[in-house]
Amino acid sequence: MHELATGIVGLPNAGKSTLFNSLVQGTAAVAPYPFCTIEPNVGVVPIPDPTLVELARLLKPEKVTPATTRFIDIAGLVKNASRGEGLGNQFLGHIRQVDAIAHVLRCFESSEAAHIYGSVDPIRDAEIVETELLLADLETLARRQEKLAREVKSHNPQVVQEKEWTDRLAAHLAAGEPARTFSLADEQERRWLDNLFLLTAKPMIYVANLSESDWLAQARGEPPPVYLDLERWARARGMPLVAVSAALEMTLAAFAPDEAAQLRDEMGIASSGLERLVLASLEALRLVRFYTVKGIETRAWLVPAGTKAPQAAGQIHSDMERGFIKAEVISAAELLVAGSFAAARERGWVRSEGKEYEIQDGDVVLFRFAA
Repeated sequence: MHELATGIVGLPNAGKSTLFNSLVQGTAAVAPYPFCTIEPNVGVVPIPDPTLVELARLLKPEKVTPATTRFIDIAGLVKNASRGEGLGNQFLGHIRQVDAIAHVLRCFESSEAAHIYGSVDPIRDAEIVETELLLADLETLARRQEKLAREVKSHNPQVVQEKEWTDRLAAHLAAGEPARTFSLADEQERRWLDNLFLLTAKPMIYVANLSESDWLAQARGEPPPVYLDLERWARARGMPLVAVSAALEMTLAAFAPDEAAQLRDEMGIASSGLERLVLASLEALRLVRFYTVKGIETRAWLVPAGTKAPQAAGQIHSDMERGFIKAEVISAAELLVAGSFAAARERGWVRSEGKEYEIQDGDVVLFRFAA
């Protein structure tokens, strides 16, 4: 089970690398000119997790390990990227390798970093990038249609069915609709879609990158007009939107966590835009968290929603999946109320689950397995 990744995309000078650096406290190059990022930067980001903090406070382990997710900083796309403009084909290939997309939209003015199209208009920018993704997908689909058109002459019913489905999908994309909104009738159609590796099939989050002053105003409930317009547009499209100020977050990332928290309090910021982005990426990737409290370590893990207990055990060690016997499960909320596993057992709150059990968000799990 590979670690799922969110790719950070957008136009040049939208603040993608600044956002990435503030997320991972990394050293990706930042400069006010297009194509500063050529090779994608990869960072591992710990998941903000108040439940893990509470479990650690209760259980007092020697080691506390949060779950992590990956973010990949991908260079800027430009108009006609699907035809190779800029470094288009290379970057489209990088996007193809991620599982979800965080689409950074510039909502700030800057005299130091000129907008590649001369003015701040996040809706226009979003449409430029998404048009390029659609055009790349139509090209991918056209190749598949050509192959199916040759194979359909064999009158194989399965090929005929796939050809008809592919033509319907192509019409959907040609109408400007992303593949993620195309209705799928069954698992067979899901497999056909997955095998195409379409860019617009990936879940997407819009990230409004605001100036520091605009972000602070937005956090106080006084969003600027550019954000309100984008929010209405995103809502009409059914897309999640997260507001950040990459420049502010980059500044705060230079401080120790407790100092950064104190600065946020002084500025009247209830929570970090970065934290909301990380949590939104988990939701987009359909990931759930579970916890193990065995021995000296309390640890959080991430698995896709619907993962069964043996496969979750395999995240810890492959031997645990092969020798899986059962999972002893309690919700973190119940364990915190009980005060200990022993007290929870006395109350009958610890359940014994078998191989078909699907891990739920917030489960604390003790896996039993044959070595």
